Amino acid sequence: MATAKDAHPAMDRMYRWTRHVYDASRKYYLLGRDALIGELNVRPGETVCEAGCGTARNLILMAQRYPEGRFFGFDASAEMLKTASGSVEKAGLKDKVPLLVALAQDFSAAKFGLDAKFDRIVFSYALSIMDDWQAAVDHALTELKPGGTLHVVDFGDQKGLPGWFKWLLGAWLKQFHVRFRPEVKAYFESLAAAGKGTIAYRDVSRGYAYILNFKLAG
Repeated sequence: MATAKDAHPAMDRMYRWTRHVYDASRKYYLLGRDALIGELNVRPGETVCEAGCGTARNLILMAQRYPEGRFFGFDASAEMLKTASGSVEKAGLKDKVPLLVALAQDFSAAKFGLDAKFDRIVFSYALSIMDDWQAAVDHALTELKPGGTLHVVDFGDQKGLPGWFKWLLGAWLKQFHVRFRPEVKAYFESLAAAGKGTIAYRDVSRGYAYILNFKLAG
């Protein structure tokens, strides 16, 4: 694992203690993650990187579901990766799921020792916590192979849900520096319109969340 010099101090402070209960609590409201994993259909030998992998919960499920794929993860929080490393080892995947401390704006396949860029990059409830999410997306696209796919699952616009629910959820999420990002879809649509790739988008649970796949032009 890389040194913590690239870790975001604020993220370490946030997750130093909450990392111990993260998976137990988030399973109730981070909807759509398992659906995204099930739809990946990772082919043998493909490389998949999760940006902001947190506890490695998703990576472990991916590696178990697609054992012939190659999986990698990074997070800005060295504290969170302590939990991730323990979970990966417990799952018997220590040598199969490398983890790095890195930021979404400067990670690379080369930092994992790969000669080629990634086939897929996954953002699972990560863009909504990033101040400069657009820079993260732009950088991720440079780390994809031509024809590679960027996968996103995150909080949606909540349009199909009562207004009071959206307000309460938003107020609660602000405690964790999470924001609804309806502009993410529009940004990917602009990339598609510019001929940089194709977009597939669908709502999850009446707009509570969404799943977005952006296939880079080959």
